[in-house]
Amino acid sequence: MTDRSDKTIFKDSAQKMAVDIDADMDKVLNGDAKAAGMAAEAAADNGDSCSFSCECFRHKVRSEKEYKDLISRLNRIEGQIRGIRGMVDNSAYCLDILTQVSAATSALNSFSKVLLSNHVKSCVANDIREGHEDKLDELISFLPKMMR
Repeated sequence: MTDRSDKTIFKDSAQKMAVDIDADMDKVLNGDAKAAGMAAEAAADNGDSCSFSCECFRHKVRSEKEYKDLISRLNRIEGQIRGIRGMVDNSAYCLDILTQVSAATSALNSFSKVLLSNHVKSCVANDIREGHEDKLDELISFLPKMMR
């Protein structure tokens, strides 16, 4: 009988969850949001739920243009963060690092504004048209969190 540590069991579980999430995201990205939702419902029915505090049934199918814009921004931010890491590794001057941190923070804020704008123009507008005015309340309660 092999002894497996909690860390190994957690790693295996996380890898399985990642594969499941990737499969669901592939369905969403390929325009099959209904299949992704049904897969998430089936997982919930089987007791396989996210260990994260997410709402598994909320997805958005983005246009190719919106997706590429968001990913491009995130790639740029990721590069900035890696650059900051390199500066710390190379013992760069504190104010030089802080300048780069400020640039990365501005880029993240810009990303958030674009994402929020897209959300209001599509998700919120569509939900209000369909009579789901609670989505407007959801947005209003979310805004103070974003402004912290």
